Order: sequence, then C-alpha cells, then structure tokens
Amino acid sequence: MTALGFDLPGGFGVDHPLVLLALPLALLPLLVGLLTGGVVPSMALVPVDLPSRLVSASLRLAGALAIAAIVLGIAGLHRSEQFVTREGTGAHLVLLLDRSSSMDNSFADQAPSGDQESKSAAAKRLLTGFVQRRPHDRIGVAAFSTSPMPVLPLTDHHESVEAAIAAIDRPGLAFTDVGRGLALALSSFADDTSEPSRAIVLVSDGAALIDRRVQETLRDAVVRTPVHLYWLFLRSRGSAGIFETPPPGEDTPQANPERHLHLFLQSLGVPYRAFEAGNPQAVEQAISEIDRQETRPIRYREAVPRRDLGRTAFALAGACAACLLAAKLAERRLGRSVPLARAQHRATGSRGTI
Repeated sequence: MTALGFDLPGGFGVDHPLVLLALPLALLPLLVGLLTGGVVPSMALVPVDLPSRLVSASLRLAGALAIAAIVLGIAGLHRSEQFVTREGTGAHLVLLLDRSSSMDNSFADQAPSGDQESKSAAAKRLLTGFVQRRPHDRIGVAAFSTSPMPVLPLTDHHESVEAAIAAIDRPGLAFTDVGRGLALALSSFADDTSEPSRAIVLVSDGAALIDRRVQETLRDAVVRTPVHLYWLFLRSRGSAGIFETPPPGEDTPQANPERHLHLFLQSLGVPYRAFEAGNPQAVEQAISEIDRQETRPIRYREAVPRRDLGRTAFALAGACAACLLAAKLAERRLGRSVPLARAQHRATGSRGTI
C-alpha cells in the first residue's frame, strides 16, 4: 500500500482501497435470483435443458460482473507505471558544449546577419536532430566557459535533453576552460555502472591552455572510466586548423592551443576522433558520422506510464447492465402474454358452453 493507493497483483492498483470492501456485494447475483417470479405456478414440470441453464448462469455472471466493475471503477482501478527491459542500439553520451562568446559568431567570425547562422545556433539545430535519431541513448549535457557548468545528468528523458540543447545559443561568456569542462563530463559517468558504450561529444570552436594538474586529473579519470572521445571543432574562417603543423618555433600551446588540445586528447589512450567543420554542412556531416560510430547493442529500460482503467470498468458494467435489462424486458413481455392467453381461453370456453 502506498500514499497514492493500494497495489494489486499483476501490476494493477486502486486509488481508494477502502471502496474494495464493497466487492463481496458482487456475490449477491450468484446467490439470489435476478428476475422476478413468473405466473407459472411451478417450474418442476418444465424439462431441464442445457441452453436454459447456460442463459441463467450467464445472467447471474453478468450481474456479478456489473457490481464488481462498478466497485473497481469507483475505487480508481489503474495499471501502475512499469519498466520494461528492451534491447536496441545506442550509447551513454555526454554532450559537452562550449558557451564562450565566440560561439555567438558565425563561421566567418563575425556577428550573424541575414540568413547566416551562428556556430551555437547551427550546433543547436543539428544536435537536436542527433538526439531525436537516438531514442535509446541515455544523454547528459554539460557546458563550459569561464568555468564548467553541469546542465543535465544522464537521462533517457529526451525532452529534457532537447530543452538543455535549446539553451546553448544564449549569449556566452568570454573564456574557454575546456580542461575542467572535460573533467566535469567524465564525472557524469561516476554513477554509471552499466555496460553500454560511453562517449563524450565535445563541441567547441576553440581551446585554451590546460593546466598540468588538470591534465593529470583527466588522465586518471579516463583510466577509471574509459570513454570514446569526439571533438567537433567549429573552425572559424582564418583560424589555425587542428590538423595543420605550424612552422618550426610556432608549434607551442600558447600559439596553437587547439592543435595542442587535439594532441593531448590523442595521448589519453582512449578511442578519440576529431572533426574539423568550417560551415554548417560540415558540422552536419560530422554529427552524422558520430551517429554511425555509436551504434552498439544496448539494453535499456523503457517506462510504461500509468494507465487509468476506471472508464473501462464502467463500460463493462454498462454492457452487463444492458444484458440484464434486455433479459428483464423479455421477461415482462412473456408475463403480459400469459394473462392475455388465459382471458382468451376463458372467453372461448364460455362460448362453447352456451
């Protein structure tokens, strides 16, 4: 018994358990005749036949079902919420989103104008489609700018995930602390003891120096929690690419932080892939490739919401009552026909004696 009612066997329940005390009333039609007595003085002379017995038993059962259904309907009969284990394809993902102010610019590194999209708006549109194509994933959302920001823990409620993604095109802050953002994303899997594939999708248009202590923290974290890493690098026009090798003397973390973040992620010893996208079309292609990569078998629990059965119970009671009403009307027509036959017989008999 819970605060909301009483649980019955088979996953059923009622909201008002005290009403069930009236259920024994359903036995009355089985013990007491449903129809009124007729004008026939005795049924002993009527031959016993199987169809009549079946009709009688059916009417009694209909009366019992009608009373039981009314009681259950008033009690608030329902099918309780359940969880069903299913198998599909997917993964446990954390979307790590860059919320620095540079994400509010277009890929041309200027304020969007006309039909141009900002990098954050393009990421928002395409990531929403990505989530909608993966109904079996558990997805979390984290963000980073001047500091890391937990947004949503791992969940299978994709409406919440889409709402979190919808907020990424709000005005951002100035800096990009990607190192602590990655640490936050890795910590999202701390309580995830399941076996499915785990992956972090980093969406950023830049990077900054990662403190050496944070680097060591990240190395320790991936040892404890192996993950697949994807970096979707939204490259602005004119910025250095992460795959390009700078001239000698210029290949330093201070001069090329994005390239050195790429090299650091490669050195973590976990599956890692980087995508460099300079326009919305390239972003779409990269997200589609990530979608294809993370398609491993997964067991997941699907919630089956509560289903109210009160209307069904009342509908059953109404159908049973209709059967009883039809039987009652038939009984009355038979009752009227017997006195009429007697009157005709008396009239005929009296004429014959004149």
